[in-house]
Amino acid sequence: MRSPTTVTSALSLTLPRTVIDADKVLKVGMLAPLSGKMKSWAEPGFMGCLIWKDWVNGKGGIRIGDRRYQVDVIPYDTQFRPEKALAGARKLLIDHGVQLVMMLGGNDFSRPLRDFVNQRKALVTTLLPSDLSPNARTLIAPCEVHPIYNVTGVDWLVRDDPSLKTVAMCTQNDEHGLPSIATYRAAFEAAGLTLVDEHLFPNQTSDFSGIIGRLLEKKPDVLCWDTAYEPFVHAMTIEAYKRGFKGRIISCTCDNYLDLIKKTSPEFMENFVFQFPDFDDPMLTGPQINFGDPAGFFSEFCRRYPGEWSAVSWEYSAILQMWKVAVERARTIEPLTVLAMMKVGGKGKHVFGEATWWGRELFGIDNALVGDWPVVAIRNGRARIVEFGSPLAWWSQYGYLLIKHMRSLNLMWDQREEKLALSR
Repeated sequence: MRSPTTVTSALSLTLPRTVIDADKVLKVGMLAPLSGKMKSWAEPGFMGCLIWKDWVNGKGGIRIGDRRYQVDVIPYDTQFRPEKALAGARKLLIDHGVQLVMMLGGNDFSRPLRDFVNQRKALVTTLLPSDLSPNARTLIAPCEVHPIYNVTGVDWLVRDDPSLKTVAMCTQNDEHGLPSIATYRAAFEAAGLTLVDEHLFPNQTSDFSGIIGRLLEKKPDVLCWDTAYEPFVHAMTIEAYKRGFKGRIISCTCDNYLDLIKKTSPEFMENFVFQFPDFDDPMLTGPQINFGDPAGFFSEFCRRYPGEWSAVSWEYSAILQMWKVAVERARTIEPLTVLAMMKVGGKGKHVFGEATWWGRELFGIDNALVGDWPVVAIRNGRARIVEFGSPLAWWSQYGYLLIKHMRSLNLMWDQREEKLALSR
């Protein structure tokens, strides 16, 4: 009779072994504005990527077949300038040989950059689905569906307070503000809110006293900051507080809201509605959540980078995790194969639950992964999820309104393609 040691030795010869390949590191690139006014939507995301990288590498890295590889995240600061973004894409894809490029998108994703991505057949992600086009087949939005999810905040707001009737809105006039304007217009119309005033301001604006004064002259029940950047959200909120506004405020984001509470009051900020939770939220412990240890990630982020948590702190990390899962299932880092694995069956595991690859009617291609999205309200001084809303359920009823308002601003994918063709 063979000893247990002999049997174990025989089995070890037949079972596959995982080998750590120390000579090869898998590289991904982050191509985003890491400085300037836009850095709050990129730099905290890179910080989150560093935590993700340390966690993954600490557990042995990424497994492809019977080998394991360490992973590195290489940043390139675009300064939100198209020419810098193109130069960065060339450096990341050619010089560094990255297998994935993560972008904020918008102004950075120019026609020359798209042509370069198409030529390289590179896998690129954006946080702005309005970048999507059937002429950019390897560009995907697997995490954030800005600004489509903003309809969920409006829908919840009017159910929370049916007495609300009027709204005034303002934001910066750029690639983030305009699609969001169209989305909020559609959401207000669907909810029966009357838009009494709307103002677009230049990115260089620093004095908001006149703007907020004019909005408040219309006596709105609700003020909407659309998708304004953090400095604008803070300046406009503080100005509304100084002028004695007593209604509700809704915004896409409210980064560093604790500072806003200090500069206004807990009572003024109570029930401020936005769309991005802290990740120690009790609602993120449910079985549908596809983000490993959200509270642990939040705690580690706040320990390493005090005061830096923002709407994007977790988003690029979530994209990296989706890519890792697809790479390990596909057993390759080849971009087109990984993309096919991500989209297999037309479904995917979004951070907040099961989701659908969607977008053909709005973007010309089903390259946006859309699932439920949190509606957040400040309650007793903390941002807390009040419900998960469904953008697709809203779309099934009111999609025609969003298309109408997107077309009115020349933002539909075919209108954008026509504009790009004329600019060549």
